[in-house]
Amino acid sequence: MFKSCIESDSRFGRGLVTTETVTKGEIVVEEIPFARGPKQNSGIVCLGCYCNLQFDDDGDSVDRCSKCDWPLCAFCTDSSEHQFECKTFADANVRFAGNVGEDGVCSQLDCITPLRVLLAKEAEPERWEQEVASMEYHDKERRENTDFWHADLVNIAQYLRGPCKLGERFSEDLIMQVVGILEINAFEARTDQGYALRCLYPVTGILAHNCVPNTTRSIYPSEDFKIRLRAMVDLDPGQPLHHSYTYTLEGTAQRREHLKAGKYFECDCERCKDPTELGTHFSSFKCSKCDDGWLLWVNPLDSHTEWKCTNCDFKTTNEAVQKAITVMQTEAAEIQAMDMSPERLEETEKLLKKYRSVLHPLHFIQTSLRQNLIEMYGRVEGYEMVELPDVLLERKEELCRQVLRVMNAFEPGLSRFKAMILYELHVPIVLLAKSAFLAGILTGLKLKEKLSEAIDILKECVDVLQYEDHQSHEGVLGLVAKQAMNQLIQSIENLGAQEEINDNDDRGDEDDDDDDDDEKNDDSS
Repeated sequence: MFKSCIESDSRFGRGLVTTETVTKGEIVVEEIPFARGPKQNSGIVCLGCYCNLQFDDDGDSVDRCSKCDWPLCAFCTDSSEHQFECKTFADANVRFAGNVGEDGVCSQLDCITPLRVLLAKEAEPERWEQEVASMEYHDKERRENTDFWHADLVNIAQYLRGPCKLGERFSEDLIMQVVGILEINAFEARTDQGYALRCLYPVTGILAHNCVPNTTRSIYPSEDFKIRLRAMVDLDPGQPLHHSYTYTLEGTAQRREHLKAGKYFECDCERCKDPTELGTHFSSFKCSKCDDGWLLWVNPLDSHTEWKCTNCDFKTTNEAVQKAITVMQTEAAEIQAMDMSPERLEETEKLLKKYRSVLHPLHFIQTSLRQNLIEMYGRVEGYEMVELPDVLLERKEELCRQVLRVMNAFEPGLSRFKAMILYELHVPIVLLAKSAFLAGILTGLKLKEKLSEAIDILKECVDVLQYEDHQSHEGVLGLVAKQAMNQLIQSIENLGAQEEINDNDDRGDEDDDDDDDDEKNDDSS
């Protein structure tokens, strides 16, 4: 049905490749989750809808299942999500304690999603054997991470086999295999109400990683959390399918460390190998010894590499660079932890200006600060969109265009994040154009050109977000963007109609002048 298949690679193991030409936006994989449940290390959540629940210090709450006594909100009393583990807990007479640690984590709920996978294994043994059992779970590497392994062993495996009385049904090794499969392969999803959960997709889960992905995924809570994987760009037959398992807008060192710690591999994709990160200089520093040089690492794949200036002989260590980055990230995090306020916006601008003398303009720290500013301009008190003077509208437009320069390199084609920035970009373009037109700076023709530019921007936004679940935040924004695009199209049509009326009036005035001249000539006769 779909133009992809599973192939094995001697280096990367199983992965997906295209079987024929794939057009941008075309579905290459579609599947429903094998199981789904709460994220690990969460607080107390409803086991039906995943909303946050409040339990007192003694573990008391009215939000409990009447059959097993585990957390369930009043709206989920007949939840199909919870029915499987409900019988297990009721039969074992194991009670939910409602304890939450100082870190806000309820470790007793860590067993829920692994248990749902185990119960799904019993319900669908063929699918387990064909799709799930062979999924990577990095047993050796996880065992070496002693503290986390031991916590999972006690909180999940021993808890299910002991108090929950499942020892005869599930071995310790099997339970720890499931825990590992979830840790390595599960995807985060959101309910219609925006509550987080994780889902296990056996086919999508084996997708290879690349820091410049060629696929984008959308999860549809209204369709039983079905996932659809689409091509971000046009693909040739036999081309490996990639997705990014880390945050696109992090620097190379940060992405590689995240992947090593969470996915147990070191990425060596083209972006990671390139000291300039595909020409963006996303991790580059300004040289402190000369005016025109950029400080780049000699080998980004080596944590002990040197950093060398492109213009002079200055060198420094990777340790010194990463220490400087940590200091700057800490300073930025303190500001971003503030409530949305004029003070936070102004402090972010100050920090962006402060780092200009140290970082490349497109450095990932600068890009992160710009993201925050884009979100705040137009929403913070005193900086609402209708109140922004032209100079700040121009500022927001500039911020959007700078972030898009990076995104065009790292997520070409159908990028959901890029679509969000495109929507932000169209607003200042339209407001600035209308302001200039009313001030007599722009002609009607130039106004139409600017509005047409905004329409093209919105069209690209809509082309991406049309594939999202219409009840999700992104899906709703796609519908809003489409409405805004249609309104701008109507505005241009109205401008054209008004110009035609004005032209007719001008011609009418000319005719009247001709009539007056004729009358004068008659009088002279």
